Amino acid sequence: MKITKFKKSVICAAFASSAIFALSLVGCSKKTDTSDGQVKQSATVIMGSGSSFIYPAMSRWANEYYNETGVKINYQPVGSGGGQRQIFAGTVNFAASDQPLDNAELSKYNLIQFPAIVGGIVPVINVAGIAPNELVLSGKVLAEIYLGKIQYWDDREMVKLNPDLRLPHNAIITVHRADGSGTTYNFTRYLANVDPIWQQEVGVDTSVQWPVGIGAKGNQGVATQVQQVGDSIGYVEYAYAKTAGIPIAKLINQAGQTVTADLNSFASAAKYAAWEAKDNYNMILVNQPGNDSWPIVATTFVLLPQNAKQATNQEIKQFFDFAYSVKGDLIAKKLDYVGIPQNVVAGIKEYWAKA
Repeated sequence: MKITKFKKSVICAAFASSAIFALSLVGCSKKTDTSDGQVKQSATVIMGSGSSFIYPAMSRWANEYYNETGVKINYQPVGSGGGQRQIFAGTVNFAASDQPLDNAELSKYNLIQFPAIVGGIVPVINVAGIAPNELVLSGKVLAEIYLGKIQYWDDREMVKLNPDLRLPHNAIITVHRADGSGTTYNFTRYLANVDPIWQQEVGVDTSVQWPVGIGAKGNQGVATQVQQVGDSIGYVEYAYAKTAGIPIAKLINQAGQTVTADLNSFASAAKYAAWEAKDNYNMILVNQPGNDSWPIVATTFVLLPQNAKQATNQEIKQFFDFAYSVKGDLIAKKLDYVGIPQNVVAGIKEYWAKA
């Protein structure tokens, strides 16, 4: 397969290094109009870190929010595990994690938690002659590939699912996240849900002992490795795969239907979400029912300290209020994420009174 370069599009900035993104914000400040019409500058910088899953949307939201308010949201996509560690240590103002924290952890670190966005995690491949949305995988087959039990692309289980494809007798090279990752958490949770052997031998976490394969840092790192390594397979957030032009495989969902990854199949799974403030919005969306539902859908959660400076937390809430707005939701949809439903947003705004 020919290696493609990242296309020039509205989310190319999302794949710039976090260092470049941070540097682009240095020297910016909050803009306020004075009575004489001149613009007054006052430094307002909000530091966030965590999920790379949400980064394409977060970077666009941050740019638009700065243009409207002059407030800088400096977000570093260090992975969900890194974001959790930094919010626990108090070195950032907020964190984003694709792994929700339970009530005990939230209480221990005096945090609140609420959903920010929903998106799909997709298997991406680099196999000569196989185009996007041609290869079909089941959850069990995907688990057995990552367990090292299915080692070749023309394994009989692969042929059963893809009788019309010419699959090569080449070894499968799996690519996984090397850093603590909420994307990994949701991916391994899905594999454990569909294959008890995965649950027994590997389990579910932001970082696991992978039986086989090579590691890469961040969604972008996995996407790049798959692009560069022939006969490879990886898992990434949908926006990274779509923008890079990497072939995505179809999946067989809980209803036994073969589904394609897109905004509609993500939304079909998300509609079954029943987030509630009493549970601190803790809910996982993998393997949801519905004929049209994509089986690996994840939510990114915001972690916000309850004991932070009131002005800082208020600014963060205003930023996510913008993310939930019609404009913010449109940005998310253009990047193939699913926004949080407005009835849930109303509850989140009441929940915000805790911080």
